[in-house]
Amino acid sequence: MKKALWIFPVISFCLLITSCSKTPVTPTQTPQQTDTAYKAPVVSSTFAKGADISWVTQFEASGVKFYNSSGQQQDLFALIKSQGFNSIRLRAWVNPADGWCNTADVVAKAIRAKNAGMKIMIDFHYSDVWADPGDQNKPVAWVPLDFPTLLSTMHNYTVHVMDTLQANGITPDWVQIGNETDNGMLWQDGNATTSMANFAALIENGYTAVKSVSSTTKVIVHLSSGYSNSLFEWMFDGLKENGAHWDIIGMSLYPAYSPTPSDWQTVNNECLANINALVARYSTPVMVVEVGMPASPALTARDFLTDIITKVNSVSGGGGLGVFYWEPEAYTNGYSLGAFDSTGKPTEALEAFGN
Repeated sequence: MKKALWIFPVISFCLLITSCSKTPVTPTQTPQQTDTAYKAPVVSSTFAKGADISWVTQFEASGVKFYNSSGQQQDLFALIKSQGFNSIRLRAWVNPADGWCNTADVVAKAIRAKNAGMKIMIDFHYSDVWADPGDQNKPVAWVPLDFPTLLSTMHNYTVHVMDTLQANGITPDWVQIGNETDNGMLWQDGNATTSMANFAALIENGYTAVKSVSSTTKVIVHLSSGYSNSLFEWMFDGLKENGAHWDIIGMSLYPAYSPTPSDWQTVNNECLANINALVARYSTPVMVVEVGMPASPALTARDFLTDIITKVNSVSGGGGLGVFYWEPEAYTNGYSLGAFDSTGKPTEALEAFGN
């Protein structure tokens, strides 16, 4: 996801009133228009219907609250579960300045996800801040390290996070080694254009670190632009030629950032074609680990989600493993691709994840 959209603004006047009042203020309730004829996609029993809700603790600390369709305040994990989701994705940062998404915060959220009966994906950014196609900055403490020391430090950090999760009774179902690594990670050492061999070494290093703690956890390599077969084949050919291993190919899919932003149907068709080509080329399943659409109109977002979930589930041999919505609960911080309305309730878009 593009980090330019992720600036967490100063708490609004309304939020200040809500958080400071002794009696919680319940938003004005507006009955949602429900399409009783709508049927959610029927998917495999193992299909991951996921949400990345990594902002949740930061939101809660700011006084943000979440409500079901009846206007009752509800814990976000329980609310997401009630919408039909079965999996939670959480980003991990090494040493963020404000503490959000550090190891302690990730573990706290993972415990809540486990208690809600959800599967868990950990998304290692290997940075103190957002990592995306345009920004793959090392953690500040890792900047002076030579490449061999960088590899060992990355390995030890990965093992530490995995061990800490296990000590709290959590074995992630999936782990991402990097986030939207279209041109590698941990720049400049791991810049894929200048040294695919180095990037492959980093991926292999993360893979072995995860497997040393949990052999059952599936390792994902994640790129953006799920509609771009050329990007994926360039990257995964390069990783394969340089000895890297992975279990799942992960992709992001945001029609708004595609060459045809007003034509999500074409984007989805291109994504399905890409998934089928990747499964055939690498004998590797694929998961769409990030999707997003404008929160309004919600029915357009629901159509998009219904279509992409159906398409991913249709991949032969179970090669399409799931779809994750990125931060659907965001409705107060200026991020416009969430799926909750201005009163803190899920929109009709999330009906696509229903049971």
